[in-house]
Amino acid sequence: MATDILMPALSPTMTEGKLARWLKAEGDTVAAGDVIAEIETDKATMEVEAVDEGILGRILIQEGVEGIPVNTPIAILVENGEALPDVSSAQAAAPPKAETATAKTTPAAPAEDKGERIFVSPLAKRMARERGIALDALTGSGPNGRILKRDVEKGPTAPKTAPKAASTPVITASEETVRRVPNSTMRKVIARRLTESKTQVPHFYVSVDIELDALLALRSKLNATAQENSFKISVNDMMIKAVALALKKVPGVNVQFTDAETLHFENVDISMAVSIPDGLITPIIRNADRKSLRDISVEAKDLAKRARAGKLKPEEFQGGTFSVSNMGMFGVRDFAAIINPPQAGILAIASGEKRAVVRSSEIAIATVMTATLSVDHRAVDGALGAEWLNALRDIVQNPYFLVV
Repeated sequence: MATDILMPALSPTMTEGKLARWLKAEGDTVAAGDVIAEIETDKATMEVEAVDEGILGRILIQEGVEGIPVNTPIAILVENGEALPDVSSAQAAAPPKAETATAKTTPAAPAEDKGERIFVSPLAKRMARERGIALDALTGSGPNGRILKRDVEKGPTAPKTAPKAASTPVITASEETVRRVPNSTMRKVIARRLTESKTQVPHFYVSVDIELDALLALRSKLNATAQENSFKISVNDMMIKAVALALKKVPGVNVQFTDAETLHFENVDISMAVSIPDGLITPIIRNADRKSLRDISVEAKDLAKRARAGKLKPEEFQGGTFSVSNMGMFGVRDFAAIINPPQAGILAIASGEKRAVVRSSEIAIATVMTATLSVDHRAVDGALGAEWLNALRDIVQNPYFLVV
């Protein structure tokens, strides 16, 4: 019996996704558990496994199509020797396979402007609106002059009609000086979520300078003894543990704000920002306060490697209670990070550098790092944020707290 393969919900918040790549072709034999496709969600590119066995009889949605709603049929699985069924009603409601399919099956959408009717595909119309390009500035290459996706990507040509006196001209650079890169699903979601965070969450920032010499000395000793175990502890590993211990010492920062109540968490789950080619993802070190530096180091390296390969599971990057963003490896002196909702705090870790410090009225040289705490003022007040930063500084400057 023919079975529809549906667009899966790969995370609790996923409502749509992009079909990034098919790993099976029409006619291929599929066994339960085989990876058949890659789906790009708002967080990562994830593999989709077949739940039944059979023959991949028909692919309904081709690679590269975005905005596919969850539970939309994307392919049909048939049994060996079974005839391929007619296109299902569910398929008819699915997004088009490609731009050419849209041109053949979708009624032409008239331009919003009054006057000459312009034929344009829905996708091209949306792209033009997002890029601020007037439809009458485009030359359609589709049937009957229909404007397609490629026409929007190519950019405006000479205007078809003289612009109205009250209209605002669209100014674009020449094609020779502009490289247009379509925004991925992840980049769009990052833009939306960070905009919501900065506009809806009242941020405030507290910074403190932390001396690192004692921590660096301890790290050198630990790594010297760990050589035969083939792992190296990084400053980031030690900072994750220090942040976790500071959250246990000042638990009022390990919270989330809701309209009805503030959630206080017993577990300390640290989301660590990892840069990937198309954006940023935050895999989680769970119960970081109860793990050894060695365990944190091994887990952090594994999570970062799989994050860059798009191999994380949803539970590995969803549900943290506090975030850490480290740009020290880039020589950054200080920065302020944007809160990762629904969390109430994120720590920005900058580079350690030699600075002059005053000790007992004497000037000395120390390795100093500036750390900046960003918190949601609805859940955390200024005094509490300062108390937490002081606790963090005490732990880092007395790093034996990290190993006892």
